[in-house]
Amino acid sequence: MRWLPVLLLAVSIAVQETSADRILVLGESVAVKDTHSNFLNSVKERGHELTVRAADDSQLALFKHGQPIFEHLFILAPGVQVFGGSLSPNEISKFVDAGGNVLVAAGSNIGDALRELAVEHGFEFDEAGTSVIDHHNYDKTLDSGDHTTIVVSKDQLINAELIVGNSAKLSPVIFKGVGLIPGKTNNLALNIVKASGTAYSFDPNAARATNPALAGSRMLLIGGLQSRNNARIVLSGSVDFFSNAFFAAKTNSANPSVKPGPSGNGELAAAIVQWVMKESGVLRVKSVSHHKNGEMVPPAEDYFITEDVVYTIEIEELKNGKWVPFQGKDVQLEFVRIDPFVRVTLKNNNGKLTAAFKLPDVLGVFKFLVDYRRVGYTHLYDVQQVSVRPLWHTQYERFIRSAYPYYASSFSMMAGLVLFSIVYLYHKDSPVKGVKVLDSEKKKN
Repeated sequence: MRWLPVLLLAVSIAVQETSADRILVLGESVAVKDTHSNFLNSVKERGHELTVRAADDSQLALFKHGQPIFEHLFILAPGVQVFGGSLSPNEISKFVDAGGNVLVAAGSNIGDALRELAVEHGFEFDEAGTSVIDHHNYDKTLDSGDHTTIVVSKDQLINAELIVGNSAKLSPVIFKGVGLIPGKTNNLALNIVKASGTAYSFDPNAARATNPALAGSRMLLIGGLQSRNNARIVLSGSVDFFSNAFFAAKTNSANPSVKPGPSGNGELAAAIVQWVMKESGVLRVKSVSHHKNGEMVPPAEDYFITEDVVYTIEIEELKNGKWVPFQGKDVQLEFVRIDPFVRVTLKNNNGKLTAAFKLPDVLGVFKFLVDYRRVGYTHLYDVQQVSVRPLWHTQYERFIRSAYPYYASSFSMMAGLVLFSIVYLYHKDSPVKGVKVLDSEKKKN
């Protein structure tokens, strides 16, 4: 029966890896299941469990006994003023801190709840009643005359295939909603979909637009961020962007350079949702090893200065629900004490990344550090601490080529001393010419 605990552990791990993610979907009413059924069904078909509730439901909660009930939160209720139950912008921030992922879809009738939630995460929606207006890129068929139903081209998407899919093959998408802007101190902001240079945000019912608060490409239609704990948040200014009507619509832009055709809302929404739910762009470390060159295991004690070492790390990427070898070619390794002493790009051999280098001639406590940050990927961080010590006295070379001048000076000094001693001991002085020698000195001689 010794194998029973091992079997149960393996089964539990397999169940965890294959279990469906739980998603809480909030709408202004449960009718969101009908108006956005194509979007919700596409998520459900990937094996996830959806719970659809009204945003003001008095039974709403994200935690039970201090643990998250759901893995993801979708808010498709732009007009909500106050969330129901225990839900609040502060509670949603705690949910993100616990690793939960959030998708928010707003609109021109945006309520205080979503505006406050955006501020909590470094973004700001424009005021209620405003819309993104573009007189050069509106849809001639779907627009009601105020030019708020705009057509977005692929040039306005972020250059990150992990987030928006293959933008080169993506059809133009339709957007109708409120503008968004990242905070000045939000260094984690991602400009997923930018507005065009001719767009601005204002009340379409106003007589004339004067000094709009948001204008040009600095305004976002869809923004996002990946927090430092790898939780992901996407904020869309349009709930209609995910609707059945926009999924099935055909674009007819006023811009003659944009060809009419079926909208790409479905493809773009699917790519964004897969990213925010961590179905793409997720990395993990499978194994790490380091050893002296020519050996296979780490040293029993410490490394010595100037030794040749080999470092290997295996990285996997989540694709289509399976972990596959990561094929990135730009992962770097740093050998750090306080500052990096060595920085080298790892060579990738089907997910096994390797580097060989010589340790610096400096002793101390060092770290093998891999800190990989790329747009769309989760933050990969791995540290292996080692000690580097000086050589034993028996490990130094007996004769060092760079010390040959000192050897020569030592031997030349000894040779000079011997010659001087011989001359001093055996040299006999001769009389000086012109000097008379006394008789007493002669007798002595």
